[in-house]
Amino acid sequence: MNLDIQSPSLTLAIVGTGAMGRGIAQIAAQAGIHVLLYDALPGAAAAARESLVATLTKLSEKGKITAGELAEVKGRLEVADRIEQVAPAQVLIEAIVENLEQKRQLFCQLEDIVLPDCLLATNTSSLSVTAIAAACKNPARVGGMHFFNPVPLMKIVEVIDGLSTAPWVGEALLALGRRMGHSAVRVKDTPGFLVNHGGRGFVTEALRILGEGVAPFHAIDDIMREAAGFRMGPFELMDLTGLDVSQPVMESIYRQFYDEPRFRPSPLAALQVAGGLLGIKTGRGFYTYVERQRQPVTQVPVPLNRPPRVWVSQAIPEWGDVVRDLLASLGANIDMDPFPETDSLCVVTPRGSDATTECLAQGLEAEHTVAIDCLFPLEKRRTVMTTLLTTTAMKDAAHGLFGSDGVPVTLIGDSAGMVAQRIVACVVNVACDIAQQKIALPADIDSAIRLGLAYPKGPLSFGDALGAKNILAILESMQAFYGDPRYRPSPWLKRRAMLGVSLLTAAND
Repeated sequence: MNLDIQSPSLTLAIVGTGAMGRGIAQIAAQAGIHVLLYDALPGAAAAARESLVATLTKLSEKGKITAGELAEVKGRLEVADRIEQVAPAQVLIEAIVENLEQKRQLFCQLEDIVLPDCLLATNTSSLSVTAIAAACKNPARVGGMHFFNPVPLMKIVEVIDGLSTAPWVGEALLALGRRMGHSAVRVKDTPGFLVNHGGRGFVTEALRILGEGVAPFHAIDDIMREAAGFRMGPFELMDLTGLDVSQPVMESIYRQFYDEPRFRPSPLAALQVAGGLLGIKTGRGFYTYVERQRQPVTQVPVPLNRPPRVWVSQAIPEWGDVVRDLLASLGANIDMDPFPETDSLCVVTPRGSDATTECLAQGLEAEHTVAIDCLFPLEKRRTVMTTLLTTTAMKDAAHGLFGSDGVPVTLIGDSAGMVAQRIVACVVNVACDIAQQKIALPADIDSAIRLGLAYPKGPLSFGDALGAKNILAILESMQAFYGDPRYRPSPWLKRRAMLGVSLLTAAND
């Protein structure tokens, strides 16, 4: 099939003019494509065009586009009052309600209207492209083109090949996405496709940490935002998205992967949904909101206490040195003996294990021991973990010392993998398994998840930056402690960690 996506005469039909359809229409028209807008609801397509013109006019007023460009883009937006009027389109993108049967019926109807060589694309976010195409007489011309809201700002689009999709369809959709100014990545037809699939480790593991009573939700958010570098914490994200949206996605992907332990949802989120505590939209989710503004959470003040001396574990020498340097800058009296004095605060640096395990392995007194997370920089926030026997005096002394320079400290309960280690290791591991399944190319996995989820780095690059061997060690320690296949390392991660190569390294097959 020879479809010229770059042709100045290309005509694209958009069926379904909700927020997603309007967003696709906007970037298409701005890319020089003639757009036909159709919606089954009478008047909806005309209203969508009016809304688009208003949006484009504001862009012109702000100097983002010229008056001439405004006139040209407006001229490319045409309303189709009847579905038969989409017949001239060379490409059609469906953006109706997320319902398999309705999408299948629509595509069957469109096959009798559009040209025999018209490319049909579905913007489904969670339904199988293969299942939608199966209802068609010619499933080979059906592909997926999944955009993200708001479309003009979220510069990523997933191009999905169903099992029957012809190769030229994916190539044409990739070219179309790039013409419209987006980063287009090619993805296999799998639950959650790439971005939603890749996001499973972030919120699900945070919910598990909360469910174990390791730390309150706001503390987990603080750690992930300030220590690990994410734009927002997992509970802030769920409140923003709305649990009525995110919880069904968690459950759907879990079930579609036949109860894959890595994606296991939490009853905590289901309870929030049952109680109508959905987030910003209802005024209360994990946080409380007044006029959509999050209300502050009471913070624990930093004690004035300091320990008489501090002993630092050298089980991981490079991390022990980091802690000793920090303590020296804080003016601490450092116990340099091979084994701690009886009044020393003992500081361990777990990699995937918990403070109790480190105490037993190193022969330390649990009452005097705390752990600190050294996988991430200690300049913006420090995570300090206690054993269940750590005395109040030692806990307060550790808090007072590590917070004495004004850097905030988060105290958490004993947890294999602490907080940031656990969540980031799960994020990296899920991405590695996406690569192992060849759902997308490693570089595309990295760019799509970074753009689609606003992570500080692509997950494979994140793993490289932290060290693939560190990520593997964290997962293996958590799996050993919990006995849960949720933490089993992906073969992709294990092989690259053992060989000492980048997680972006593709297999030579």
